[in-house]
Amino acid sequence: MPRRITLPDGRSLEIDCVSCAVTSGLISSTGGVIFESSNFHVHQDIAYPIKGLVILASKRHFYCMDELTDEEQLEFISLIHKIRSEQRKRLGIDKVYYFYNEDTTHHFHLWMVPRYEWMYEFGNSVESLRPVLLHARNHMNDEENMKSVEEGVSILREGMRDFVSNSR
Repeated sequence: MPRRITLPDGRSLEIDCVSCAVTSGLISSTGGVIFESSNFHVHQDIAYPIKGLVILASKRHFYCMDELTDEEQLEFISLIHKIRSEQRKRLGIDKVYYFYNEDTTHHFHLWMVPRYEWMYEFGNSVESLRPVLLHARNHMNDEENMKSVEEGVSILREGMRDFVSNSR
């Protein structure tokens, strides 16, 4: 069932599935694709302009972790490890919240949300995640921050160049 979403740049779109729209290229993610294999698509979150906020989305449309194939399982954990390593090494991100849920309107994806110093004013637990994301969406769409977010995408893309996927 189609739903209307509003992107950080103000564009409003009607789509069936956000993840399908991004992984298929219907919606361009901020800064472009970080990494792509036949199974997964790695990109900056399109709704929340936080440098290094990475979405690891399956290309195949399913909802639950126990639906991953054996091949997808191996690639998934390898990608998480590599992305996290690059977030730390190249962007200086010390802490990350991993968020995955099965009652989403999108299909299977993992959020890798960095924890920056400014976020602690919203709390120091998973409960702070929603206020942080809303603050970013509503107050961090300025040109300077968007350039920083795009720079982060470029840096992570460079770091992922040497990742060898078992599904390519």
